[in-house]
Amino acid sequence: MNGELQAAQVRAQAVKRAHAASLMQKANVVGVGVGVRQRGGAQTNEVVLVVMVRRKQPIEDLAPQDVIPTSLDGVPVDVQEVGALSAQA
Repeated sequence: MNGELQAAQVRAQAVKRAHAASLMQKANVVGVGVGVRQRGGAQTNEVVLVVMVRRKQPIEDLAPQDVIPTSLDGVPVDVQEVGALSAQA
């Protein structure tokens, strides 16, 4: 892993720790993690804060407090639709 990528992951992990609890309070959010941006179903090399939602919705259908920012503390945010999550035994 190159130094730049590793630094981006460390920074994204710190941002996740700082903001995960507040993001999980937003409607439709089922998880928060660190990963790479997905565009058109393909992964990029951009390290992002991944906010997982049951279903993506148009921004105009969301209450203002439920809008997920495009970046947090300088780390890009990628909203990814994952459906409903459940624990597996």
